[in-house]
Formats: sequence, structure tokens, C-alpha cells
Amino acid sequence: MAKNPITSPLSDADRDAVGAVLQAALVDLVDLSLVGKQAHWNVIGKNFRSVHLQLDELVVLARNAADQVAERAAALGVTPNGTAKTIAASSGVPEIASGWLKEDQVVTAITASLASLITRMRARIDETDKPDLVTQDLLIGITQELEQAHWMWQAQAA
Repeated sequence: MAKNPITSPLSDADRDAVGAVLQAALVDLVDLSLVGKQAHWNVIGKNFRSVHLQLDELVVLARNAADQVAERAAALGVTPNGTAKTIAASSGVPEIASGWLKEDQVVTAITASLASLITRMRARIDETDKPDLVTQDLLIGITQELEQAHWMWQAQAA
């Protein structure tokens, strides 16, 4: 096996552990962006426009966060994998129904997806407490943004 061209300040064990956390986060964030776009294309109803635009905001958040996570992994010498096959096989983000979706269905589904992802992100924050505080800080920032989005989606249904 060829020597890794990117070195890490972390021990091999810590790099591998943090790499697994980052890969799992990457998969979920890429899938959240895909779920957001699927809903964006299929939402209907009296509040179509506001939900449609809010979905665009969610997709931008998820894509930016995915990029940050992937680049952190690469900086640690871990190759990120965001292929469709990998996303389909390992995402923890709940699927969204296909076909036309009333805006209240979309709000409910996105709120549930965000709640599920936030729970997993908080576990990842805990997992990176000892091996890599820099990655933990990144995950904390992303989770803060996800929690703000979660609040705004919940407010739609309140």
C-alpha cells in the first residue's frame, strides 16, 4: 500500500477514529442536501413559496457543512467518500416520500430529519472530545446551524 501523501498531527488511531466520525457526518449532510432538493422540487400547497425558499436555505447549509467536513477529513489525511453508492448505503437521514408533498408534510419530514441528524451530530461531538478538538469545534458549529434550522422548521408547524 502506498504511503499516505497527507500527514496528520493526530496519532494513527485518533486519525482513524476522527476520520470515521467525519465520514459518517459527511454522508448524512450530503443526504440531507439531497432530501432537501427532493422536497424542494415536489412541495405544493398554499405556503409553497416560503417552504420552497426555506428548502433552498437548508440545501445550502447542508452542502456547505458537507464541504467543510470533507475538507477537514482530507486535511487529516482521510479520504472523504461522498459517492451516491456510499450515501445510499450508510446515511442515517430518514427518506422523504416521493411524489407531490403538501407543505405540512414537508415541514414534518424536514423537522424529523433535522432532529435525527442533530442527535447523531451531538454523539459525534462527544466522540471527538479526546482525539481532536479542532474537529469537535467544527462539528459544534455545524450542529449549531442545524439546530437553528430545526427551530425554524418547527416554527412553521407551531
